[in-house]
Amino acid sequence: MESAAAAAAAISRIGLAGLAVMGQNLALNIAEKGFPISVYNRTASRVDDTLHRAREEGGLPLTGHYDPRDFVLSIRRPRSIIILVKAGSPVDQTIATLARFLEPGDCIIDGGNEWYENTERRIAEVSASGLLYIGMGVSGGEDGARNGPSLMPGGSFQAYGNIQDVLAKVAAQVDDGPCVTYIGEGGSGNFVKMVHNGIEYGDMQLIAEAYDVLKNVGGLSNAELAATFADWNRGELESFLIEITADIFGVRDEFGEGELVDKILDKTGMKGTGKWTVQQAAELSIAAPTIAASLDSRYLSGLKEEREEADRVFKEVGVLGEALGRKRGIDKKALVDDVRQALYASKICSYAQGMNLLRAKSTEKGWNLNLGELARIWKGGCIIRAVFLDRIKKAYERNPRLANLMVDPEFAREMVQRQAAWRRVVGLAIEAGISTPGMSASLAYFDTYRRARLPANLVQAQRDLFGAHTYERVDRPGSFHTEWTKLARESKAGAGSLN
Repeated sequence: MESAAAAAAAISRIGLAGLAVMGQNLALNIAEKGFPISVYNRTASRVDDTLHRAREEGGLPLTGHYDPRDFVLSIRRPRSIIILVKAGSPVDQTIATLARFLEPGDCIIDGGNEWYENTERRIAEVSASGLLYIGMGVSGGEDGARNGPSLMPGGSFQAYGNIQDVLAKVAAQVDDGPCVTYIGEGGSGNFVKMVHNGIEYGDMQLIAEAYDVLKNVGGLSNAELAATFADWNRGELESFLIEITADIFGVRDEFGEGELVDKILDKTGMKGTGKWTVQQAAELSIAAPTIAASLDSRYLSGLKEEREEADRVFKEVGVLGEALGRKRGIDKKALVDDVRQALYASKICSYAQGMNLLRAKSTEKGWNLNLGELARIWKGGCIIRAVFLDRIKKAYERNPRLANLMVDPEFAREMVQRQAAWRRVVGLAIEAGISTPGMSASLAYFDTYRRARLPANLVQAQRDLFGAHTYERVDRPGSFHTEWTKLARESKAGAGSLN
């Protein structure tokens, strides 16, 4: 137990351990909002750097600590400590370091991109010592951490209550409140952040495809692309990702002629959350083709040397490659408008897939996720923030049991209005040899979901023939099995005898 002197010295409202860029910026954000905060890092220079920034930014109420015991004892009880370290074993090591000095009722808040089952394991482990635990998704990158992120805390509701006032001030602020809410029990906060990142993968891929079509089919220059995306950001596509894309096209290369975007190697990195999203969709039998296509595209982008060799091989046998995309007679203005509509419709599909995954997991785990509220807290601070999210929030307010975002009356009407343009873009890209896996997957998802009858009847017949898996009929109840091969042979024999 702490001494009376230590208790008296405990002046900080909250603590933060892990002072890489995200941790340091979040600590400064908390201090700037008027909450005294203690910070700690194993590397002393990071503590020094954070203290220096706090002084530079007007003497913020931030104290640095170089010893874990001093750090813990500097925080008022019940203590709340945010840890922002690399996911996996570094989290376990940090918990072990701090837990020696924590007391029952104190809480650890993991703000990293952690696998949700690890959070649930840690909740059980620390509860044996009477400690509380929160797994909190933090979105917005380093700028969001400093100026207002979207926060997704899940786990102990009691612990959330202890820091709700802090999180509400620190989070991004939008017209209907701070971008934070209690997500639910267990690892729900981490899971929601994971799906957020999967949707982010889809968004980025769809934008990249829009760029590819406009550049390689429409022949738009970087200046025209910058103007196009800036214009889109004043309409239905207004969002952080569209805004920064417009900015990217205008940045000149400091080492040579032209714009920097053309000098960047076409290999995309990833940290795992997109892969987890697709794996979870498969586990829960939720179709997420747009998100899966974005993941596959990142994998294929990594095969740079193979793609260069394939480009050479196929040119030798007569495929014209990207030159095929430079078609004459393209109406740039019409193409830009078609691509805008295709991007918007595809985006609806991507969000629909993410929301369906969240609902399925919520049902499995009993988390009782509020999908409309999740859309609301993504309206500010996070990477996928967009005006569009307010409309998603309202769709779930109109019908909390909405089966799929696409069948909300407003979104359904918009998709029907845009489907002609959507089909033109995908068709034009296919004809030109430009891959649009995200837009194509979204269109296939829409076309599959809206059909009352699919060719799955044939697949069921095949499964019954080779594996006796049985099938159901549309005109009578029960399961049926047919001796398909035998009956087919009898039918052939009968047909032969008639000739």
